[in-house]
Amino acid sequence: MENVSTDINKLIQEPVTDPHFPCAPFEWTRDEAKRIASEEGLELTDEHWEVIRALQRYYAQHENSAVINLRELHDALDEHFHPKGGVKYLYTLFPGGPIAQSCRLAGLKAPFMATDRGFGSVA
Repeated sequence: MENVSTDINKLIQEPVTDPHFPCAPFEWTRDEAKRIASEEGLELTDEHWEVIRALQRYYAQHENSAVINLRELHDALDEHFHPKGGVKYLYTLFPGGPIAQSCRLAGLKAPFMATDRGFGSVA
C-alpha cells in the first residue's frame, strides 16, 4: 500500500478568494485557467471571464445537488447570455463546447455527457 501524506499547512490554511471570482473552487487560479486556455488555443477576454464567473456561480448555487444536470446548466447559460445571443454566442467564445471547455477553464467538472469520447464536446 502506498503511503500518502498530506501537507497539514494546506489543510488548515484559509482559502484565498479572488475578489473577482468569489465562487471559484478552492484550488482554482486565473493563471491556471490562462494556462489551460493557451494549451487549447484560446486567449481569454473579459467575455470569457464573464462566462467562467457565471459557471462558478451556478455550481456554487447547486453545490448540494448530487449531480449537475447538463440540460439545466445549458438552459441557465442560454438564459443568462440571451441578450448576447445565448448558446450560439457561447460557441463563438468556446469552440470546444461552451460547457465542456468553459468548465475546464473554470476548474469545474463538466456534467455527464457534456463530452462524448466518440464525437468530442457536445455542449
